[in-house]
Amino acid sequence: MSKFPDDREGRSANPEGEPARASVIGPAEIRESNSKVVIAIDVMSGDRGPELAIDAALERLHAEPDLELILVGDTAVVQPLLAARSSAGHKRLRLQHASEVVGMDEPPQQALRGKKDSSMRVAINLVKDGAAQACISAGNTGALMATARFVLKTLPGIDRPAIISPIPAMNGHTLMLDLGANTDCTPEHLFQFGVMGSALATAAYNIERPAVGLLNVGAEEIKGNDRVKQAAQLLNQSDLNYIGFVEGNDIFSGRVDVVVSDGFVGNVALKTIEGLARMIGAYIRQEFTRNQFTKLLGGVSSPVLRALKRRLDPRLYNGASLLGLNGIVIKSHGGADQVSFANAIRIGMLEAEKQVPKRITRLLESQLIKEQG
Repeated sequence: MSKFPDDREGRSANPEGEPARASVIGPAEIRESNSKVVIAIDVMSGDRGPELAIDAALERLHAEPDLELILVGDTAVVQPLLAARSSAGHKRLRLQHASEVVGMDEPPQQALRGKKDSSMRVAINLVKDGAAQACISAGNTGALMATARFVLKTLPGIDRPAIISPIPAMNGHTLMLDLGANTDCTPEHLFQFGVMGSALATAAYNIERPAVGLLNVGAEEIKGNDRVKQAAQLLNQSDLNYIGFVEGNDIFSGRVDVVVSDGFVGNVALKTIEGLARMIGAYIRQEFTRNQFTKLLGGVSSPVLRALKRRLDPRLYNGASLLGLNGIVIKSHGGADQVSFANAIRIGMLEAEKQVPKRITRLLESQLIKEQG
């Protein structure tokens, strides 16, 4: 099944070694950039403050010579933090001022209407204006979705954007959506999620005919509620490679590339997966430190344990796409550490390089618009 590209660890860093500097610039000046990929980063949102987002941004900048970043935030806060750090890629780093911050518990509509100069809103505006090709934020999920949907609008034929992310599976990864944006979905919404997930798998990960499954309480056709059964009929009638109902264990089996569910079920599944991965890691550490003999065994098997930890590490899957928007917006976990946030930037760069919205639109035209017409 799907084998998604790993991080490009082999890319060499920019050899410059001068202190980090950033200039405050306007959208017109940003558009003049010659960088291959420009990403706007909301550095003010999230649980851990701007220091972590800045460190992750600099880490990614050093690893990617084709990347240019626009750090969006309060210049009075961000500028001193940059001045205290050294950045080999500072010439590819810019700062865009934003005077407000959306709180993690702020109601989405309040953030949308009352904070038009928030770091989140300004970063999304840069995507709308063509100044950036993607936006990364660890902020309030509801506010990010509401703002992105209002500013960027949805692609033709899409009613609601969905949150999608790769999940580790036996032979690579499984894409799963929706992961929390839409708790109440119609059969048509679930069908649209299937189309979007299939399109992303093809566009970004080069899977020619992604296998699409609909998450259900059983694989038999008679199981599930009416909404799921009606969605299955729509998927069966499409040109997608729909393989039918799948159960929770199929997320990891490697036999399906895209798993579709509503946002309530998807988010519960995602948080369960993250918690299980941490529990397994804790159990392994406990067992290999139980006594001197197990410590010795742990030392001998350390290469295998490190590989296992990497495969199960939730941080390496951080970075969920708000799919279905007329632009690329990546949601990082609010409590992400530097590794997690850097991975979200990597996902944004990948989707920008692949021009995912344009490629999804072309695929949607042969599916959704045909269905409606």
